[in-house]
Amino acid sequence: MFERYTEKARRVIFFSRYEASNYGSPYIEAEHLLLGLFREDRALAERLLGERNVEPEIRAEIERRITRGQQFPTSVEVPLSDECKKVLDFAAETAERMGHRHVGTEHLMIGILRVETSLAAQILIARGLEAGPIQEQMAKDHQRAHYRSVTTSAKSAVSTSAAQTLDSFLAGLRYLKSEDLLDFFALNAECIDGTGKRWNREEIGKGFDTLFAHYAKKNASYFVEAILTETRELFVATVLWKNALLASEERVWMHRMTVVLVAEQADWKILLSQVTAVQSSSPTAL
Repeated sequence: MFERYTEKARRVIFFSRYEASNYGSPYIEAEHLLLGLFREDRALAERLLGERNVEPEIRAEIERRITRGQQFPTSVEVPLSDECKKVLDFAAETAERMGHRHVGTEHLMIGILRVETSLAAQILIARGLEAGPIQEQMAKDHQRAHYRSVTTSAKSAVSTSAAQTLDSFLAGLRYLKSEDLLDFFALNAECIDGTGKRWNREEIGKGFDTLFAHYAKKNASYFVEAILTETRELFVATVLWKNALLASEERVWMHRMTVVLVAEQADWKILLSQVTAVQSSSPTAL
């Protein structure tokens, strides 16, 4: 069903499954899809709604209007509701009509708006969003893309996409399964852990929990410390982690992750991830 989805659109589905389990819902509903969309493509939501960090306000409104159930593990499969299936059908139909080969996050947003009886659509429509104008703007943007030469703005757009991919990977360490996260890595990717050991992609897949499970801890937090390189083909950033304890050095509670991403066709992939210790002291020292 999701073969034509872009990586970002597929991750929206993964995140919506997490949202359903978090709220104890037996089905993935349109509102879970909307929250998944906010998690994966924050820039799209902010651009359409015209305000930054609107997700907490919309989440609070959803929580006021739903009945919360008992939270269950994300490993439990959650089916799509009939309403959510309609959203995905409309998203695919929109992509077909516009001559787009792939279903992306913009198509999902239009799909949500077209199911006007859904809670997600009601919240968005109340904020002034309509499917028609968004689709018209998408058509204009798509047309311009065919004739646009390589400019500084295009270069910036590619770099922004790399930053979004990095953000999705970091957030997904807590919410996505290891097999889903492995898709972020290039075929020749390497990881260098805190002990200096090198892992190739096959080893990363087999030992994913050993490498990354500690980033899923509830008190683990991160922020992008610096962007070191930003070109059309290469993106390098450093990420500072707190309270993500290394299995080999329990005293190391803060460390730096350097991540190198390379452009592969229409997507960005992680080529290298290297972890180095920053501080070896008790977290209460700060």
